[in-house]
This record gives sequence, C-alpha cells and structure tokens, in this order.
Amino acid sequence: MSTLYPTPSEIITIFSHLASGNPDAFFAHVSPTVSWTITGTHPLAGTFNSLSNFRQAAFARISAVMKEDEPFRLDVVNVAGGSSDAWAVTELKARGVCKNGLVYGNRYAWVHRWNEERKIVEVRAYLDSALVKQALEENE
Repeated sequence: MSTLYPTPSEIITIFSHLASGNPDAFFAHVSPTVSWTITGTHPLAGTFNSLSNFRQAAFARISAVMKEDEPFRLDVVNVAGGSSDAWAVTELKARGVCKNGLVYGNRYAWVHRWNEERKIVEVRAYLDSALVKQALEENE
C-alpha cells in the first residue's frame, strides 16, 4: 500500500546515503527551496533558505575539517513518523575524525517535513553545539 509520505523504512533508505558517502543521492530527496535550520550557538547555527546554501555554508564546511581517510558520515539510529504524517524525526550518529585527530561522534535529531512529491521541504537540526564549535575552531 502506497503512503502519501515516505515510510520509516523508506526514510532509512534515503538517509543511508549519508552513511555510505553518497550525499548527492540523499540531497536528491531535498527540495531546492528547503528551509533548513541548525539550532545552537556555534558557527554553523542559523537558517538556510535553499539547499545549495545549506550544502555550501554548513554541510561542506563540517565535511572539510575531517580527515580524508575518515570522512564525515551520518548513520541512522532511529526514525519516527512519516507514512501518513508529513513530519518525521531521524536520529543520526556522526562518524568521522577531524584533521587534528578529534573524534567527531556528534548526535543529531533532524525534524523534517516532506511534501506530497516526497521531497524534504523543512528541517530543524538539533545537535551538540560545543562539539561543532570545537571541530571548526581547531581544524579550519
């Protein structure tokens, strides 16, 4: 039976691209006009009103401070919502090691809203601000 919005298992499949090192495959499921808010008090905090802005100002920036042989990856821990509900929450655990050897094991909760075309149109990301700040300050 088809659902209006992705099911939890479909969301896991979509998000799994962030774990396998293929972020473009994940971002193909995000609207170009997404509103993406990263909460906290760190250099990446703020609201990005397009996918390209988010990717350049936040995703690429945290990725750039990682070692090439231990890059930034996000593993799905849990998914709630989806199916008949436009809203879902995906819990993620980061993998990666910063250039200075700092283990980047941040934990994330991404609250995201899907549209009827099954694209993410809104995200609120919750995370460990202190770890983001430390990773950037020590490695940029």
